[in-house]
Amino acid sequence: MSQLTKIDHPLVEHHLCTVRDAKTRPSEFRLAIKRLAMLLGVYATADLATDALKVTTPIADANCQSLSVNVGLVPILRAGLGMVDPLQDLLPDAAVWHLGLYRNEETAEPVGYYDKLPRENAPNVALVLDPMLATGGSIEMVVERLKKWGVSDIRVLSIIASQFGVDRVGRDYPDVKVYVAAIDDVLNDQSYIVPGLGDAGDRIFDTL
Repeated sequence: MSQLTKIDHPLVEHHLCTVRDAKTRPSEFRLAIKRLAMLLGVYATADLATDALKVTTPIADANCQSLSVNVGLVPILRAGLGMVDPLQDLLPDAAVWHLGLYRNEETAEPVGYYDKLPRENAPNVALVLDPMLATGGSIEMVVERLKKWGVSDIRVLSIIASQFGVDRVGRDYPDVKVYVAAIDDVLNDQSYIVPGLGDAGDRIFDTL
């Protein structure tokens, strides 16, 4: 089983209502996705390693903790772009590495079309950003690519996942940490999450 964390929080439940509602306008949908991504980000970074640091305040010295790991953000194009800004607010020094995948509508399998990851200098921790974890195929393709790059700590942040998807990732990659706001039981015959929220990319970028 993956190291799965489903975030139970009143604010998560509140913003999930907004993103699930078909009547939500694109501008409101984008804001709710950002707020949910921020909440997921707080949980997903709770155990990052730190080093002790002493700083001087206007009053006196203070003992602090500073991150000691290099974190990279990996949004899956295109829907993952909607989760980048709040994570960069939390991690302003994090590099952003893009991986582009699209869904083959006949097979529901992911097809890679963009990959500019360098050969070296992999981050210690990679936060994979994708609002929907449906079949798990896209996440597994990205995990394989990041492992090949040399990332040892991979964490997936998704707004809504299917039970099938989290089970698949957990079975195939038990070392990957998965953080979700909701888990829905059903995938329909087109491999869309039910009830889900529709196509996250179309709703974020208003291309319905």
